[in-house]
Amino acid sequence: MFKMLDTYMLVIYLMGGLKAMYYTEEQIEEVRSRSDIVQIIGRYVNLKRTGSSYVGLCPFHSEKSPSFNVNPARQMYKCFGCGVAGSVITFIMEYENYTFPEAMEFLAEQAGITLSKSELSPEMKREKNLRTELVQINAKAASYYYAKLKSPAGKSGYEYFLSRGLSEETIRHFGLGYAGQGGSELYQYLKSQGYSDQILKETGLFKMDERGVYDKFWNRVMFPIMDVNNRVIGFGGRVMGDAKPKYLNSPETKLFNKSRNLFGLNYAKLGKKKNIILCEGYMDVIAMHQAGFTNAVASLGTAFTSEQAVILKRYTDEVLLTYDSDEAGVKAALRAIPMLREAGINARVIHMEPYKDPDEFIKGLGSDEFEKRMDEAQNAFLFEIEVLRKSYDISDPEQKTRFDHEMARKLLVFEDKVQRDNYIETLSAKYSIKKDDLRGLVIKNANKISGMSAGSNIKNNAYRNNTDKTREKGIEHSYKLLLSWLIDAPELFKDISKVISKDDFEEEPYKKAAALLYEQFENGEVIPARIINHFEEADDQKVVADIFQTTFKVKMNITDKEKALNELVYKIKEYSIDKKLKNMTDINNLQTLMIEKNKLQNREKMHISLKDG
Repeated sequence: MFKMLDTYMLVIYLMGGLKAMYYTEEQIEEVRSRSDIVQIIGRYVNLKRTGSSYVGLCPFHSEKSPSFNVNPARQMYKCFGCGVAGSVITFIMEYENYTFPEAMEFLAEQAGITLSKSELSPEMKREKNLRTELVQINAKAASYYYAKLKSPAGKSGYEYFLSRGLSEETIRHFGLGYAGQGGSELYQYLKSQGYSDQILKETGLFKMDERGVYDKFWNRVMFPIMDVNNRVIGFGGRVMGDAKPKYLNSPETKLFNKSRNLFGLNYAKLGKKKNIILCEGYMDVIAMHQAGFTNAVASLGTAFTSEQAVILKRYTDEVLLTYDSDEAGVKAALRAIPMLREAGINARVIHMEPYKDPDEFIKGLGSDEFEKRMDEAQNAFLFEIEVLRKSYDISDPEQKTRFDHEMARKLLVFEDKVQRDNYIETLSAKYSIKKDDLRGLVIKNANKISGMSAGSNIKNNAYRNNTDKTREKGIEHSYKLLLSWLIDAPELFKDISKVISKDDFEEEPYKKAAALLYEQFENGEVIPARIINHFEEADDQKVVADIFQTTFKVKMNITDKEKALNELVYKIKEYSIDKKLKNMTDINNLQTLMIEKNKLQNREKMHISLKDG
């Protein structure tokens, strides 16, 4: 399954074009294995030995007590404060802001290794050339729109930006432009530069049909959309006048995926603010940056996505929401908050009354007042409850009762008992309900959701929300615990693999990581840091590194450990069978799975002992 990784390829896209590097897995592993992680990281962080590991102050977030851990045996690091994790290659990429090839070259030079770059296959070359040309065309289109804005033909667009209070410096900084009055001016310009219709069709900048070729954007002010490496990957355009749609974005292309990019992030990531401000539109972001709030970003013409939340998590632990204060803006905030929470981001809501958006607010009251509103931003969960309360007349006992029940159901999002109890205390005081009554409602709703009777105890004093999403989140932690446990106690692999196969890991990237680890066990050489080499995305690398450094937070004796291990195995196997049953179409396989589930429930041949380990 993973033999293709013997010829491992990584393509890195750089500002001003695309550069392809092709390294074999053997080369990557040689660089990693010959780069002592303690020695390398020790040049950047003051490390002190503690047991079998080294600890120090995390270089990626501010802290007073050391939570940054380097494990020489596993050749990986992890910060238990901010969650960053990875191999020595990951560290150099993160700390030095290097691309993968740059980190490889840096470490290879340190280790005295000469790296040779292999030739790309014909298919890879075609893909490389296509993306290279798309980057070049987008850059030329952005220059064309900017020149048009500054020409007499762009007067209406230029005056629009000035009327919105933008300075000449801001217009230049964001590369704002103007698309002409229609026809095929941009098309003719790019054709004169030697580009074919075939490649121009891939840009999303033109409409091509039997009648001819026309520019997609016309009579619009233009906002170049850049990725985090400052490459123009697409455009947004606001129409001049009342035509529809008001805003028009580039379609999805080889370069542009609106769900995985954020407007302004290329600048916001450079800021020194600890948080990021999430706005609703391009003009809000630009106005915020001009006012000095250079940590502002916006989603790209569509609703905020979970992918964008994950991207933001790379750069911050806190997001301030500045969506419009109208009904649509409130709904947008209510959609974004759960996604941010799921990504592990603390969200707060900036109230901008009496203004609609941050652009109007800053023009009306100034930057200092907006800074105060940022400091006073409301806790996102309390904002959700406040919006919910407006749907009920709490002076009416019946409606107040329904509100209390709904509030209790919302409290189930908190898995941590201390955190949940703190919210119960705050909400009981604010909405006139006794703490014990609200806590009782939470337990009642938890029991109802989990399928337990109202009088039964909740396992481990946790209120279990048994939705698919919550279950998936829980199974991911189980995957981490079991795989990390296997690395610590390889003698258990023989028994565990009889019950849990690599195919029982249903979710990515855990499925791929488990398959690679099982392959290492079968080959008799377990090196978890090598597995990270097989993941190109920085987010996946961090998740995989975290997989192999997950432990129980409480100390246990041998009996409790054995019980916990068997519960883990049971949970993973049960989840795997249930997921396969849910997606089953073959009646013969269905019968086999039902037999497996029956054996599992009877705990047949699945007890794993730690007595020998």
